[in-house]
Amino acid sequence: MWDVESFRDHFPLFSAQPGLAYLDNAATTQKPAAVIEAIAGYYSNGYASVHRGTYALADAVTRTYEGVRKKAAQFINAGSEKEIVFTSGATGGINLVAEAFLADKLNSSRSIVVTAMEHHSNLLPWQALAARCGAYLRVVRVDPDGRLNLNSLAECLDEHTALLAVTHVSNVLGVVNPIKEIAAEANGRNIPVLVDAAQGAMLHPIDVQDWRCDFLVFSGHKVFGPTGIGVLYGKKERLETMRPWQYGGEMVLDATFAHSEYAPAPARFEAGTPNIAGVTGLGAAIDFLTATDRSAALEYTTGLRRYAVGLLADMPGIRILARDAADSVIVSFALNEIHPHDIATFLGQDQVAIRAGHHCAQPLMDYFGLPGSTRVSLAPYNTEREVERMAESLKEARRLLGG
Repeated sequence: MWDVESFRDHFPLFSAQPGLAYLDNAATTQKPAAVIEAIAGYYSNGYASVHRGTYALADAVTRTYEGVRKKAAQFINAGSEKEIVFTSGATGGINLVAEAFLADKLNSSRSIVVTAMEHHSNLLPWQALAARCGAYLRVVRVDPDGRLNLNSLAECLDEHTALLAVTHVSNVLGVVNPIKEIAAEANGRNIPVLVDAAQGAMLHPIDVQDWRCDFLVFSGHKVFGPTGIGVLYGKKERLETMRPWQYGGEMVLDATFAHSEYAPAPARFEAGTPNIAGVTGLGAAIDFLTATDRSAALEYTTGLRRYAVGLLADMPGIRILARDAADSVIVSFALNEIHPHDIATFLGQDQVAIRAGHHCAQPLMDYFGLPGSTRVSLAPYNTEREVERMAESLKEARRLLGG
C-alpha cells in the first residue's frame, strides 16, 4: 500500500508551503531533498569541470558525471551507457535528432509522421525541418475518446516515411500509447522511431530494447530532477552515423585549421562545458525513483485520478477529455463558457495550482474544438484532500463565474 505522507516528507516544498495543493505535475515536478542536496553538495564540496583536469577533484567529478550516464542507461534499459547523450531537456534531444540525424535524409519525396496528440516540442522541429527540406508532414489521427487511431498510423507509414515521432504519454489527455505495438508497425517497414517519454518517465517503466525504438527523450525536471537537463537515448548504430549538431570543446579528437576529427558518441554531441550540476541532480533523481516502488506509486496516482474524475463527472456543463483513459494521471476538462484561465486563476487564489491553456498542444485542442482546457496533473505526493479542495474550488468558481 502506498504511504503518501511518507513520500511527501521527502519534498521540502510541502513543509515550506503547507497550504498549497500542487496539481501541476505535468508541467514540472517538485524536488526531493536528495536532489537539492546533491546539487548543493556539488557546488559546495566538490566543484570542478569534467573530462579536463588531471587532479583528484576533477577525476571524482568526472566519475560521478559518467556514473549518471550509466544510471540513465539502466533506468530505460539501454544496451550501453554510450547510447546516452545528455541534453538540455526533451526538447533539446528532439532538435538534436532532427538536425543531426534526419536533416540530410529529407527531400520532396520523404515524409515525417507525427501524431495529433504531440506536444509542440515533438511537432515544431519536424514541421520546420520538413518545410526547410521540402518534405511533408503526415499526422496520425486521434479518436474522440483520446486514443491514438492505429489504423490511421498504418495508413501514414509507407516507403516514403523518414521517421515516426510519437509521444509515450499525452501531456493533455494522459493517454498512454502502446509504444511497443506502434514501434513494431514502423520496424516492419524499416522506419526509425523517436519516442517522447517526457510525461511517462516518472511512473511508467521504460524499456527501449523491448520497445525497439531508435531514439527516446525525457527531461530531468519531470522526474523529480532539475531543469535544464535531459536524456537522449539513441541506438548505437544510429548515433554512429550522425554528424555533430554543435561544435566546441571536448567533442573533437584532433583539430587543425584544415580538418577536424570528431569524437565518437556520446561525446560528439556534448560540445562545451556540460550542465554538471544538472547531471548530478538527475543522478540523484534516478536514485530516488529507483528506490521508490513505482508500481505502487502508479497504482496510487491513477486511483487518485479516478477519484478526481468521479468528483468532477457530475458537475453540470463539464466536459472531461479522455475520461476513461487507462493508467492516466491527468484530468483535462472544459467547463461550459468559463475560460480555462479564469478557472485556473480562481483556483490559484485558493492555493490550488493547476494549468490552463492549450498546454503546448494547440492542434490537439483544435481537434477537440476547444481554445484550451483546464488541466489537473497528479503525482504520488498528492492526496485525496488536495483533489477534494480542487473540486470544491471549481464548484465555487462555476457558481461565481456562471458556468
